[in-house]
Amino acid sequence: MGGPLEGIRVLDLTSVVMGPYCTLMLGDMGADVIKIENLSGDITRYLGPSKHEGMGSLFLHLNRNKRSVSLNLKSVEGREILLELVREVDVFVHSMRPQSIERLGLSYQDLKELNNRLIYCGMYGFSKEGPYGDKPAYDDIIQGASGIAAAQGEITGAPQYLATVLADKTAGVVGLSSILAALYHRESSGEGQEIEVPMFETMVSYSMIEHMYGKTFSPPVGPSYYSRVTSPFRKPYKTKDGYIGVMIYNDKQWKSFFKISGRTDLQNDERFSNITERTKHIDFVYGTIEEIMATKDTSEWLEILEKADIPCTKINTPDTLFEDPHLLATEFFRSTLHPTEGEIWEMKFPVNFSETPTSTQRHAPNLGEHNEEIMKEIGRTII
Repeated sequence: MGGPLEGIRVLDLTSVVMGPYCTLMLGDMGADVIKIENLSGDITRYLGPSKHEGMGSLFLHLNRNKRSVSLNLKSVEGREILLELVREVDVFVHSMRPQSIERLGLSYQDLKELNNRLIYCGMYGFSKEGPYGDKPAYDDIIQGASGIAAAQGEITGAPQYLATVLADKTAGVVGLSSILAALYHRESSGEGQEIEVPMFETMVSYSMIEHMYGKTFSPPVGPSYYSRVTSPFRKPYKTKDGYIGVMIYNDKQWKSFFKISGRTDLQNDERFSNITERTKHIDFVYGTIEEIMATKDTSEWLEILEKADIPCTKINTPDTLFEDPHLLATEFFRSTLHPTEGEIWEMKFPVNFSETPTSTQRHAPNLGEHNEEIMKEIGRTII
C-alpha cells in the first residue's frame, strides 16, 4: 500500500514552509515527490536545532517522503535536466514570485508545451493579476496584510502575529486541495491546467469568513470583527491551580452549566437567553465564566464539565503534548531511525484512510541525496 496518490509524480520547486508543507502531504499520501534544491539547499535546512549542518528540525518535519536533487537552474545542464523531469511528472509546484519563474523560462506556458497534462501550481505571496504581484512575502507579512494581526490586536491591545506560521501552512493546505481537484478534473478531461495559490487572497478569504460580520450587508448593519473571537475575555480561564479551556456554546450546554456551577440565578438573565443575546453581551458572558472557573481546581472542573458533556480541555504546551493520553493511544508521535540523524520523533499524517493508508516511505533527504538515482531514471549521466 503506497497511499491514495501512489503513481502520481510531483516536481517540487518550493522552499521554506508553504510549498514544502503542501508537497509533504502529497508525499505522505503516496506521491513520488522530487524536491529540486539549489546548490546550497532549502533555507529550512538551517533552521532550528540540528545534529548535522543542513538537517535542521523544521526541514526534517517538512520533507519526509521526498527525494532531493540539487541543481543550478541558471546553468544549461541544470535547466535541461529539469525540463526532462517535467516531461515525466504529473504535478509541478513552485513558490517563486511569478516574475522570477518567468525569467527562468519555467512558466506554465513554457512547460505545457512539454507536457500538456501537467498540473502546474504556483504558490506565492500575491496574485500576479494585481499590483502587489511582484512583492516578496513571508508569513508575518501576510498575517499583517490580511487583517489577521489587527484582529488579534483587538484582544492584545496592539496588532500581533499568531504564534504559528498560520498563513504558510493554511496556504499549503489550500494548495494541496487545489492540486487534488485539478488531478480529478484531468482524469475526466485529460487536460492539465495552471493553479495560482496566492497567500494574501487565501488568508483574506480565510479570515474574513467571520470578520466581514456586519459589513456583509450593503449598507452595513454593524461593524467588522466577529465580537466573540475578538473579545479580550476569550482565553483559557484561570482555575485555582492552573488554566482550563471551556466552550459553552448552545442553549442546552448553558442550562447544564448553570446547574453544575450552582449559578441557577443566571438562568433567567436575558443576556444568556439565546446565542444572539450571548453574542451581543459576549464580554459579560466570558467574564462570568472566568469568575466561575476561578472557584475550583482544574481537575475538578474537567471531571464536572465532562460529565455534563460540556466541551473542555486542559491547556497543553508543546512539551505536554508528548504525554497526552489520546495522542499516546493513537501513536501520533512516532520514533524513527534516520540514516544520518539517528533517532528522531515525527508526527504521523493526521488523516486515516481505510483502504490506502499513508506511511513514511522515505526519510527527509540530505541535500542532493538522490541525484544519482534520479539521473539514472531519466537516462542521464551523474551530475
